[in-house]
Amino acid sequence: MQVLVPTPLGDARITRFPAVGACRAALLASHGAGGGVEAPDLQALAADLPKDGIEVALVEQPWRVAGKRLVPRPYALDTGWRAVMEWWAANAGSDGIPVIVGGRSAGARVACRTGAETGAHGVLALSFPLHPPGKPEKSRIAELLGSGLPTLVVVGAMDPFGAPSEYPELPPTHRLVGLPAGDHGFSVRKTQTPVIDDITRAVGAWIDSIL
Repeated sequence: MQVLVPTPLGDARITRFPAVGACRAALLASHGAGGGVEAPDLQALAADLPKDGIEVALVEQPWRVAGKRLVPRPYALDTGWRAVMEWWAANAGSDGIPVIVGGRSAGARVACRTGAETGAHGVLALSFPLHPPGKPEKSRIAELLGSGLPTLVVVGAMDPFGAPSEYPELPPTHRLVGLPAGDHGFSVRKTQTPVIDDITRAVGAWIDSIL
């Protein structure tokens, strides 16, 4: 089920995957700068989590819905996301159902920056871009540490935006899952075992731990 949500930057689009049976929580997740909600990790979560009572809502930011190629500045991404969260609380959320926010890459950054203020229960950061490729001195760790919420970070071993070994020790509120393979999009070499199932298992177990 899809719905267009008006924001100050144009319409965002939510694709909902309802929970099977009683709904225990909802995960709202957005895409990165280089792709959309068709990303394999997002689609795998949308296929897997509803079976465990967790609704998944994949959110396409307004710039993506409008067919633009240039990603807006962070404040604009945050503005669109806040509007989506306001709409969700007024039209889709249920009292007492925890909402987890997240996404991949740029979507993870947005969730870290805005999660606490929008009343989220936790943050899911898939392929958090710790730094631009080849520029580890330009760290974005402050965004991740500043989420103010239970936060799960899932990173592939070959991610040029920051491999698991590059992360500092995280606070008790944060958990880092370093996958044995996978680039920024969690693609693996032909000789390696796919990691998508590892992602869905890790996310499902983490959600259970914070509910």
